Amino acid sequence: MSPEDSKPHSSRHVVRNLLRMMLRNAVSLAGVALALVSLANFFFLFLIDLISERPSPYVDILAYMVAPACLICGLVLIAIGLWWERRKKIEEVAEFPRYPRIDLNDPNQRSAVAFFASFLGAFVMLSAVGSYKAYEFTDSVQFCGQLCHSVMNPEFTAYQLSPHARVACVECHVGSGATWYVKSKLSGARQVYATLFKTYPRPIPTPVHDLRPAPDTCEECHWPQRFYGAQLKVFTHYANDEKNTPLQVRMLLKTGGGDPSTGAPSGIHWHMNISNEITYIASDDRRQTIPYIHVKDMQGRITEYMSKDAPPTKEQIEKLPRRRMDCVDCHNRPTHIYVPPDRAVDESLQAGRLDVTLPYIKQQAVTVLAKTYSTTEAAMEGIATDLHEFYTTKYPEIDKSRQEDIRHTIGEVQRIYRSATFPEMKLDWKTHPNNIGHFYYTGCFRCHDGQHVSSDGRMIRKDCDICHTVLGQQEGATRIISAEGSAFKHPVDIGDLTQVSCSDCHTGGVGP
Repeated sequence: MSPEDSKPHSSRHVVRNLLRMMLRNAVSLAGVALALVSLANFFFLFLIDLISERPSPYVDILAYMVAPACLICGLVLIAIGLWWERRKKIEEVAEFPRYPRIDLNDPNQRSAVAFFASFLGAFVMLSAVGSYKAYEFTDSVQFCGQLCHSVMNPEFTAYQLSPHARVACVECHVGSGATWYVKSKLSGARQVYATLFKTYPRPIPTPVHDLRPAPDTCEECHWPQRFYGAQLKVFTHYANDEKNTPLQVRMLLKTGGGDPSTGAPSGIHWHMNISNEITYIASDDRRQTIPYIHVKDMQGRITEYMSKDAPPTKEQIEKLPRRRMDCVDCHNRPTHIYVPPDRAVDESLQAGRLDVTLPYIKQQAVTVLAKTYSTTEAAMEGIATDLHEFYTTKYPEIDKSRQEDIRHTIGEVQRIYRSATFPEMKLDWKTHPNNIGHFYYTGCFRCHDGQHVSSDGRMIRKDCDICHTVLGQQEGATRIISAEGSAFKHPVDIGDLTQVSCSDCHTGGVGP
């Protein structure tokens, strides 16, 4: 060791000694290398994020999470190396000062302190910007839907096709306020673990039981008290015959609503606790079987309805968890909607994406969409093969003269499949019931089934005119119903409609 190194640090050697100490040990050198590479990558990725119109979510996570974390690790390694080198000098040289001596009157030390303060200020500023960008990124749709692509692909695909495609995921899944933000991030940590070790369920189960209450999310935009009157709704279906005959039903949905201070609440939104408080007990996790309903009106009168088929005992009513009814009990698929093949094909036919002049296209499209495939790739091949084979075998002339139309049809049916069925996640329209209406799923009939009665004999009715009024019904060019308020007439005579449920036959796949 040189005499210069053995004497106490002079002011002119402060910076030089620090550099020597950094260069003399592998730990600090590794830290310098890591910090420089991380800083260079941060600026490079930050530039990409600025100039790209639609940067990949991986750019954001590398720029604002991985690079800063590596930079901090590099700085920590530098500090550890300097501490270790200084500790060795203290042990070797008795008179070596234990702590650095700072004298701001010395120009060299003043310059060193100024450099350190400038570096610290710049680092804190970059850390603040990076931390905010990281926070912003974790609240983005790209982070929620694209980062864990295989897991969230079904939800992200359905989200992009939904009425809420321009509403950020966190608006519904987190909402405002620090409390729910912290809860969501703690829950997210568990989900990251499940994704890394592939322990997540397939499909992802719903409903989300710890979702923020609807008044804090849905009602930020939708205000049930301000919904009035009825809405015209036209339902268009296509028959499974050769001509794909259109079937149309026009009705008024009694949306209702209203503020108790300005008028009596009525219609479907009577359920929205505007003038009533409705709670219920579900006997299954998906809330599809409801044996007990508790209604409290404005006057405080309580009515309890129990299922005739499986009434709960008094002990069960006391022990089982109760849920207060809100928006998502009916609107349980407001965004992640997995449309059944039957309805998806109807919509494509109505929009002209499928050619209604192709014989039996409704029947055949639904048939191939409802089949079970092991992978999405197998589904694409199977759909193309089956549709092409049908027209080659049954309609060879059409197959020869309309090859372009058939190719376009195959592409549209494949698109429909990719938007609602995900075999890798074991997910399709059957795994996620939609409680709006009662056509393909039990929906309204979970309660309005004519089987829930109170102790004094009152029954929750199943009558069609409770929620809607039929204005007209037409099959092809033939009017079936033309008088306003007429009862719905089923295309096939199945007897008393109040004794059956639509979903008993309409499964969304092959069938009526």
